Amino acid sequence: MYQAIVFLPLLGFLIVGLFGTSLGAKASEYITSGFLVISAVLSWIAFFSVGFGHGEVFTVPVLHWIQSGGLDVSWALRIDTLTVVMLVVVNTVSALVHIYSIGYMHYDPNRPRFFAYLSLFTFAMLMLVTADNLVQMFFGWEGVGLASYLLIGFWYKKPSANAAAIKAFVVNRIGDFGFALGIFGLFVLFGSVNLGTIFANATTFIPVEGAPQGAAVLTFLGHALDKQAAMTVVCLLLFMGAMGKSAQVPLHTWLPDAMEGPTPVSALIHAATMVTAGVFMLARLSPLFELSHSALTVVTFIGAFTAFFAATVGLVQNDIKRVIAYSTCSQLGYMFVALGVGAYGAAIFHLFTHAFFKALLFLGSGSVIHAVSDEQDMRKMGGLRKLIPTTYWMMVIGTLALTGVGIPVTVIGTAGFFSKDAIIETAFAGHNSVAALAFVLLVIAACFTSFYSWRLIFMTFHGEPRASHEVMHHVHESPPVMLVPLFILAAGSLFAGIIFHNSFIGEGYAEFWKASLFTLADNHILHEIHELPLWVELSPFFAMLIGFAIAWKFYIRSPELPRSVAANHRLLYAFLLNKWYFDELYDFLFVRPAKALGRFLWKTGDGTIIDGLGPDGVSARVVDVTNRVVKLQTGYLYHYAFAMLIGVAALVTWMML
Repeated sequence: MYQAIVFLPLLGFLIVGLFGTSLGAKASEYITSGFLVISAVLSWIAFFSVGFGHGEVFTVPVLHWIQSGGLDVSWALRIDTLTVVMLVVVNTVSALVHIYSIGYMHYDPNRPRFFAYLSLFTFAMLMLVTADNLVQMFFGWEGVGLASYLLIGFWYKKPSANAAAIKAFVVNRIGDFGFALGIFGLFVLFGSVNLGTIFANATTFIPVEGAPQGAAVLTFLGHALDKQAAMTVVCLLLFMGAMGKSAQVPLHTWLPDAMEGPTPVSALIHAATMVTAGVFMLARLSPLFELSHSALTVVTFIGAFTAFFAATVGLVQNDIKRVIAYSTCSQLGYMFVALGVGAYGAAIFHLFTHAFFKALLFLGSGSVIHAVSDEQDMRKMGGLRKLIPTTYWMMVIGTLALTGVGIPVTVIGTAGFFSKDAIIETAFAGHNSVAALAFVLLVIAACFTSFYSWRLIFMTFHGEPRASHEVMHHVHESPPVMLVPLFILAAGSLFAGIIFHNSFIGEGYAEFWKASLFTLADNHILHEIHELPLWVELSPFFAMLIGFAIAWKFYIRSPELPRSVAANHRLLYAFLLNKWYFDELYDFLFVRPAKALGRFLWKTGDGTIIDGLGPDGVSARVVDVTNRVVKLQTGYLYHYAFAMLIGVAALVTWMML
């Protein structure tokens, strides 16, 4: 069963990628979508059998891969609760995106290529989450990077799409460099890249607290590191990879630009799967991160700052997809805060619920864009509520889940109410040095999230229409093939929290997760959040209400107010609208110097020095000499006779002497 779950998307990619042109668009859509639906159904079967069964971690061997000296890497599927949770997320969202794309991409002439890329991405992500060793994980890690490059730049005739694809690829390579160094470091420390071996030795790796400093076990950047320092460095390098893949500051700049790809790509890659790879990786390696509290503190701070930063930028964005993209960036920050304070179950729970409502919002926005003739600027929408009512209510359900609507201190609420509030509470209960700061930033981010989410709803669906009469005349509801996936995702957005919160973060936590997460710190944190002050539990609820009230005031009650506020705070508005000027700063610090260096090496180093003194210089001198010699060939007989006479005279003179 597990081989089928993982390799059916690969089979779909190979069939459609090689023979899609011959099969035709319809057959390509049905083949890839059918395989993904089968994988999704099998994933749910695996989820209930493993998560709610009594079996322990096991592996499914696939083939022998690399055997060189002490390095033994076999391709195998590691199956535990964490794996099956990710299988459900990846395959469910991917199957729904495949089906949705049948309608959304209906008029695109390159549909076979698009569906082949979708299946390739899904296979790479499945290889990542089922990896039994770090080399296999890195294979999947790079595979999703390749597939995202292909999908973001799918409309390759658009310069902006090509630029966004290259930007995503380059920024992720920076993070992946750190991830690769972290893998090398783990191999040096443990002599293996197999997860089972590493975890078995991790518990005894760090000496007891207060023991004398040990011998150096790793040299990094010229510094000899003992076990504690080495583990911190390795964990930070691994986190560097997670920062790139999961769009954490400062490696976040690729995510909003990735909206240049088709909307289904945004839902699949940048809402539910690829961007959560970093969260999954840290959760998978939680036994290692528990050995370095310094690394966990950095994770907490970066996550909290990213959640706050992205939420502030989302306040003023006008592109409907970019608002949701910055929301994704912010919600990923929440997950990293949970990881940083040791609440791994809460992080994965939010990953699980976030996949439903964020995919719903992205696909819902695609339905809006489809209805208004490919317009993405919310300032040119408005008044769509009665024209596309089904899409409107699906977007409202996604917004309710994202903002965490629910009744505090009860079990009544949307998916985000359970998972996001749990993370805020774990931040308050956390014990590292930045946990209190993280709690404050997350509550503020929750208020901002509510504001920009309802701002999107009000600007898009309420008020007077701001589009042209021609556009409004052609507004229409999406076909059933696009709406059915929205219904399924809406059900998950409403009920996933109620159904699964007890297993993920409640009393059934230990029985559900078994040995797949580092449970010691998690159990401690989850026990403490049941004894928090009431005001802590109510803080995200009131933050949500404040954000909703301000959005209603700005965009329903007094629509002229936003323009007035922006005019009175021009510098702040420009600062947020330009995303804290991160792109401009990187352009000044890195892009321009890199281009200048490249131009110098090209023009001066390669052109003037190497080519000028090397092959070009030699060939030029040869041409000069031959041009002068050619002048001696006049074609007159008396010239040649005279030259012969001179030659004979010179020869006779030489012989006489």
